[in-house]
Amino acid sequence: MARKSVAEIIASADVEEGRHLSKTLGATSITAMGIGAIIGAGIFVLTGTAAAQFAGPAITLSFILGGIACAFVGLCYSELAAMLPVCGSSYTYTYATLGELFAWIIGWDLILEYAMGAATVAVGWSGYIVSLLRNVGIDIPPTLAAAPGTIVKLADGSTVTGVINLPAVVIIAILTTLLVLGTKESARLNNVMVAVKLTVVVAFIAIGLFFIKPEHWHPFIPANTGQFGSFGMSGILRGSAVVFFAFIGFDAVSTAAQEARQPQRDMPIGILGSLVICTVLYILVAAVLTGLVPYTELNVPDPIAKGVDTIGLTWFAILIKIGALTGLTTVILVLLYGQSRIFFTMSQDGLLPHFFAKVHLRLHTPYLSQILIGTVVAIVSALTPIGVLGEMVSIGTLFAFVLVCGAVIYLRRSDSEAARPFRAPGVPVVPVLGILFCLLLMVGLPLVTWLRLVVWLVIGMVIYLSYGRNHSVLRHPERKHT
Repeated sequence: MARKSVAEIIASADVEEGRHLSKTLGATSITAMGIGAIIGAGIFVLTGTAAAQFAGPAITLSFILGGIACAFVGLCYSELAAMLPVCGSSYTYTYATLGELFAWIIGWDLILEYAMGAATVAVGWSGYIVSLLRNVGIDIPPTLAAAPGTIVKLADGSTVTGVINLPAVVIIAILTTLLVLGTKESARLNNVMVAVKLTVVVAFIAIGLFFIKPEHWHPFIPANTGQFGSFGMSGILRGSAVVFFAFIGFDAVSTAAQEARQPQRDMPIGILGSLVICTVLYILVAAVLTGLVPYTELNVPDPIAKGVDTIGLTWFAILIKIGALTGLTTVILVLLYGQSRIFFTMSQDGLLPHFFAKVHLRLHTPYLSQILIGTVVAIVSALTPIGVLGEMVSIGTLFAFVLVCGAVIYLRRSDSEAARPFRAPGVPVVPVLGILFCLLLMVGLPLVTWLRLVVWLVIGMVIYLSYGRNHSVLRHPERKHT
């Protein structure tokens, strides 16, 4: 099984002049990038669905379970991101451990995770912008804000069928343009949006605490309905697997290693810092939300807005919707960014066509791959309802995390002398626990989600065997892009 050594990966990061990615990101920007990705769909969209369908008020326990799993995985990511300060995330880490075939599998899996994740969040963004504009007297025709075949219920009780989700296309187009213009500009905007979002989230917690009705927390763990994952202890597990979609932020952060000014210091700070901050906020928001609204009423696309509506402060409801839009925007921004960097690295390795690695001479961004990704995500978000996309992204994320934890164990043995500016504590116990927690959450997902993952991976294998293997730079050094 062909694999890259740690030394080869670090050396290959010093690519030819004109293809360098600018080193413009510090620890603060990287932490903000992680917060921008983590706080978004989980709080503003998926919390209500998971509480209403699976866990009830015990959704707080689901977030705790997800946070514990992410803590173990985050320590592994921190070690690898500092040890291998190049873009590529778990794809690069797998290349150095399990070899090219598994690296391709994880890279193909990350395409699912990032691209479909961005499309999912764009659909949620569309729902919030439509709701906000309605508050100020502007109505977007529901047929132009929902995917084909989606049944939309109107205020008078009648229904219409969606044709296309135009708001989702608009936000993808705007953010893709921003990313093409440059990483530094994108990071500055992201920092501002994260600050606004955190202010709104903290305000929701602080004000909502005074309006909580403790009776809404009873029963805290609703009795299981007789079906696995439908409340009870299995419901907590299923809820954790669903909301795990929201924890992919620190994964995306690791793709920025090659653009960090001091990656050995900045990457661990960015990954662990954003993870701790966001997990605490998730737990608090979930507790306040289920205390404001009976969990049975939270199966809506804008659960936080529904929560503040019960408080009776119209101005605050509008503010929360603005915060939700800000939060979802930052998630889309980071996911689109991470996807293009994965393509950039895979193209450098010859597993994808050369144009994915082409960097603009003036902007220093992989503009062709960014435009292609933006186009695909826009089409998917315009034509696809949220449906099972959240679960698909979750299983793809968990699968990647399992391989990353395994990579730490492998590299401690195969490259024991390599420099490790940050060392995960308790190896191999910590990565093994990370693997076990991720597998536990994957078990909580339905069989059909597993089948979809298998189909996706089979398609990827066909592409690898027909193109990637034959153009691999590792296997055929003479084909290295020039």
